[in-house]
Amino acid sequence: MTADEPTILATSAFFEVGRFGHNDWRPGKIHRLAAELANATERPRICVLTQAGGDPEEVIGAHYRAFAGTEFVASHLQLFPMPNVADIRAHLLAQDIIWVHGGSVANLCAVWRVHGVDEILHEAWQSGVVLSGVSAGSICWHQGGSTDSFGPDLRGFTGGLGWLPYSNGVHYDAEEQRRPKMHELIGDGTLGDGYATDDGAGLVYRGTTLAEVVADRPGSRGYSLVRAADGSVTESPLPTRVL
Repeated sequence: MTADEPTILATSAFFEVGRFGHNDWRPGKIHRLAAELANATERPRICVLTQAGGDPEEVIGAHYRAFAGTEFVASHLQLFPMPNVADIRAHLLAQDIIWVHGGSVANLCAVWRVHGVDEILHEAWQSGVVLSGVSAGSICWHQGGSTDSFGPDLRGFTGGLGWLPYSNGVHYDAEEQRRPKMHELIGDGTLGDGYATDDGAGLVYRGTTLAEVVADRPGSRGYSLVRAADGSVTESPLPTRVL
């Protein structure tokens, strides 16, 4: 099945974490929303992309464990050290959902471009495959955002795919540098106006228009960030539906 129109679910939301903590995951409410958006709630095909972290085997394995025994039919696209599928385009276009794991958004976008995956993902988006992800997997679809791709102190990243013509701030309530850095980057013109999400929140785009803000827990919000002529930035909480 496919979405009714090109759809991106850009989030600061994650899996449900089990009792063993690290890499003990189960699908979260955000993954099931992605399946609903794709009109594929019975056996949704989800492909995981982990290039933002260099395709570590343990993270790929954790995703398979997370989806095992659930309604999801999981696969992955690996690019390090080489692609694991013979026909990347055919594999990605056969999915209902593409889920992009977090890490370095700068490395993620660079590697995609080298392999032509960016062009394939755009085709998948236009054909109704729901594109989704967390952190780097949220920023990548936008113009850019704040990132720790270059070191522990956040910097501006402007090399996103840019299909969504906004800036994107992730982990807005969870990391001390995130809110002031986004205000700084938008205020000085490095980034354009955009949106931000608390941990647990996600932005649903229909085409290039923000259609809804959702959250997997009470209290998580989405925000609009708009620069004024004097360089000040107005932050406005957006109506957020708790899943």
